[in-house]
Amino acid sequence: MDELIRAVTVAETPSQLVTAVKNLAAAKDPSAIPALIAVFGYNNPEAAIVAAAALTELGQIAVPQLLEQIDDYNYGARAYSIRTIAAIADPRALDILISTAKTDFAPSVRRAAIKGLGNLHWHQLEISEAETAINRVLEALLLICEDTDWSIRYAAVVGLQALAKVAIVQPPILAKFQLMLTNETEKAVRARVQLAYSQ
Repeated sequence: MDELIRAVTVAETPSQLVTAVKNLAAAKDPSAIPALIAVFGYNNPEAAIVAAAALTELGQIAVPQLLEQIDDYNYGARAYSIRTIAAIADPRALDILISTAKTDFAPSVRRAAIKGLGNLHWHQLEISEAETAINRVLEALLLICEDTDWSIRYAAVVGLQALAKVAIVQPPILAKFQLMLTNETEKAVRARVQLAYSQ
């Protein structure tokens, strides 16, 4: 494993880095997690996508380190971390996903966090914890539906549609969709609400 990790750190060209990351990812070893996360900061999108897929496959075990190592100073690295955390859908990421969904300066990162919020694995929490968390997500997504950026509102509809699988929050979500069908000015968002509402 040390050899595979070392190959990532000493790669001299972009293609060498991609190959080294693919080899490290193929090992599916939790000890590779820090090295895979570090790849997000190397400014090599192809390698970062491979690392993100490997971390997503490792799943829950990668979450604590992903949360710990979010890079607030490197936009690209932060974006890959948030997307990976959202894809794993571990509810331990709730706080970072809510704050990112509401306030991140990069629309693509916000959209990934927003969609991720609707798909969190609630069964991993105790019932009372899950209820509180689901209500926090509902509140955040309903607020985000009022955003000035139509692409953010669109993502919020996707997040709410996923969250609507939880029976206790279906009524307020459907009520919001009805309201948006009347008030939403952007055609693409209205069409997405219609799709969500009819399912």
